[in-house]
Amino acid sequence: MIPTVTLYNGMTMPQVGLGTWSLRGQACKDTIHAALKCGIRLFDSATFYGNEKEVGQALREAMAAGEVTRDELFVMTKLYPNEFRHAKKAFDASFKRLGLDYIDLVLLHHPGAGDVQAYQVLEQEVKQGTVKALGLSNFYREELPSFLAQVSIKPVLDQNEIHPFYQEQAVVPFIQEQGLVVQAWYPFGGRGHTHEILNHPAITAIATKYGKTSAQVVLRWLLQRNIVVVPGSTNPEHMAQNCALWDFALDKAEMQSIAMLDCGRKFDWY
Repeated sequence: MIPTVTLYNGMTMPQVGLGTWSLRGQACKDTIHAALKCGIRLFDSATFYGNEKEVGQALREAMAAGEVTRDELFVMTKLYPNEFRHAKKAFDASFKRLGLDYIDLVLLHHPGAGDVQAYQVLEQEVKQGTVKALGLSNFYREELPSFLAQVSIKPVLDQNEIHPFYQEQAVVPFIQEQGLVVQAWYPFGGRGHTHEILNHPAITAIATKYGKTSAQVVLRWLLQRNIVVVPGSTNPEHMAQNCALWDFALDKAEMQSIAMLDCGRKFDWY
């Protein structure tokens, strides 16, 4: 079983999940089913991904088959800035596509015009029970204080791009000091950069020492920074490896050797 982290509102969330941004159609459903067999219970989607329907279908199929119960799952989705002006309509459509009794966590995908107003719409969904908690994605030190001052229900989580080449060494503690859990997307760099990160000598040396994969080393490094992760994969073997992270730990020197790889290389525009 994957360990959980307790959010400030008392909810628990698995420390490792599955990012679904690249998954579509039947391949998406097949991957969800494979992830469930690996023990994954946290699934991260978004309206922008165009796969909420498939994610919801796969999860409902698994529940109908008795493979998992709803309270074992933690389902996340996001509203994109072009939906902020009609947030209620956008949320209702998202809720319908997922087809679940409730959504565990809804995020604003990144800052944009009307983000506070959209969040306030989502606060009403929390009060009605259709959403259990709210969060943010791609919010940094510049945006977070002003945003938090304008909302009633504090977000439980901030999901940002974080990997060995872009570590947010100052931003992560700042977010955590606000009481929010930090979650990493692109933990391996994403979109053409994974090979470069996972084959860096500093990381492969640690992987060899522990008999682990480079991906496991990167995820373990993030977890030891108290950052939860949603790596993407369609490979059942890789998904299983991504869940096998608690039988080793990096020492201080190893953590520092990865920290030294930080070069501010952000691979997406958010």
